[in-house]
Amino acid sequence: KNIDNVVPDRLKTDTVTYKKLIAGVLVSLQEKTFEYLHLLDSGKYTHEQIIEVLQFVQKGLLCKNPEVGNLEDSEQVLYLKKKLNRPMRVCGMVKNVGEPGGGPFLAYNADGTISLQILESSQIDRKDSAKKEMFEKGTYFNPVDLVCAIRDYKGNKFDLTKYVDKATGFISHKSKNGKELKALELPGLWNGAMSDWNTIFVEVPLSTFNPVKTVNDLLREEHR
Repeated sequence: KNIDNVVPDRLKTDTVTYKKLIAGVLVSLQEKTFEYLHLLDSGKYTHEQIIEVLQFVQKGLLCKNPEVGNLEDSEQVLYLKKKLNRPMRVCGMVKNVGEPGGGPFLAYNADGTISLQILESSQIDRKDSAKKEMFEKGTYFNPVDLVCAIRDYKGNKFDLTKYVDKATGFISHKSKNGKELKALELPGLWNGAMSDWNTIFVEVPLSTFNPVKTVNDLLREEHR
């Protein structure tokens, strides 16, 4: 969680409960992912089992590629291994109440897949009215409530630098000593830097999200 999203002990029940819940979702998906990877590694699988694994990737991990169905079994297995053997994160999402930040979206990736991604407002072309409207009408918001798995099915740590979309660096507007500056920023921690992770979204209640973006936010009831 973000360090500003902290509440007094009397309000932590929901936070603890839902952190356990999204951790449970992660463990469940990871166990299934490891099971399928060991199966594919063994070489002892049927065509029907390949289809089963593909269904899991598409419906369980929400990563789809329309072209995969046209591949031979051996090619499908290579594709499935690549998509299964990645870092995984389960992200809590809250209803959008107008707080500044990003949200959950379905995005097209460079390899032809469609998958879940967290996008920030800086990644949206605000001059494109259709894209601007789509972003502003998003019903959910990213409160930065993540549980992550960073080891593979053999117990080795993933090299997380391999799962970054380097093309998502962006130019932001800053100021220093009263002067306006432009800054070239690296891909964001939970968007570009985690672009090629397996990503799942889970709705969590607004009570788990209590940010402090300005000093006035400290006057909110939940921070007293």
